[in-house]
Amino acid sequence: MKTINSILLLFLISFTHLSAQHRGNYNEITQDISRQNILSSGNAQIYNPTAKKQINQILHPSNILTVDVKALQNVSATTYTAIFNVSQMGPSAEMTNQLMKERIDQIKNRLNVKGITQKDIAIDVISFIPIYEVEVTKKLFSKTYTEVPKGFELQQNIHIQFTKTNQFEAILEACAQSEVYNLVKVDYYIEDIQDVYKNLQDQLLKLIEEKKAYYTVLGFNMSDYNVAIADDKYCYFPKDFYQSYQAYNSTSVEALDKSKGVTTVKKQTSYYYQPLTYENYDVVINPSILEPVVQIGMNIKLAFTPKPKEKTPAPIIETKIDHKYYVISPNGTIDVKELNTK
Repeated sequence: MKTINSILLLFLISFTHLSAQHRGNYNEITQDISRQNILSSGNAQIYNPTAKKQINQILHPSNILTVDVKALQNVSATTYTAIFNVSQMGPSAEMTNQLMKERIDQIKNRLNVKGITQKDIAIDVISFIPIYEVEVTKKLFSKTYTEVPKGFELQQNIHIQFTKTNQFEAILEACAQSEVYNLVKVDYYIEDIQDVYKNLQDQLLKLIEEKKAYYTVLGFNMSDYNVAIADDKYCYFPKDFYQSYQAYNSTSVEALDKSKGVTTVKKQTSYYYQPLTYENYDVVINPSILEPVVQIGMNIKLAFTPKPKEKTPAPIIETKIDHKYYVISPNGTIDVKELNTK
């Protein structure tokens, strides 16, 4: 009976593990690719309900013409800067500073062999503070607790600049040999970012001319429209697009072999690089990437609204006044005669 229960439990765990593999190791709430989300339409299968909605989107005609173009360029960094934090403690200020200097010099010497010279390394002093401990003094009827200096702590940041991503492994190794493990961050730099924006602008201007020519072919005279514009540009670095996930499997099958209860295994948190996707862009320059890159984008939106038609002025109506003149007799008689002026 115990064997049957073990086999049944193993089958359930295996089944759960297999069905979970349809969504991969990470779980996105809005894009969960699993069997219950597969929709059937004829002989084809549409995996994403959002995509199906987009395909069947209802269009609403309008007399306002819109040109909305977006461009993205993936750019490899020209230089990188890795920052490591180093903490050193010692019994005196002089000794602490000497120990720190020895560790830093060892890192510099190792990196120099790898082609990273002294000019590529900078030291940033963060803090230099004394370390206090509480000293207990016992007296006949009381105890006193006094803080006394026992040493010093020196913290520095090492800034290491490099130009190739494969140099980073040598940097990690050189720092680890001096017991420096605290990697703060890695910054990416681009020398000619203005050239990248100019290239994106040129690409978008070509697209705009093509869109305007398309509307002209459809019968619209662009000179009959007023135009309004909005534009935007942005630059994203790899650190902005790292996401985390935890492995789906969290039980130990080894416990079944030992006839023990199922034990919970700590889920390891992993990270992966998820750059901007391309479905919303009209132009993507350098779309195929192997390593994390800087993503630079530009958007331009034009709205063409019909010019108001000129109103025909109303006809002017002339009013003619016919004047009549009368002569009254000076003797006061009511002999009124009309004076003919024609």
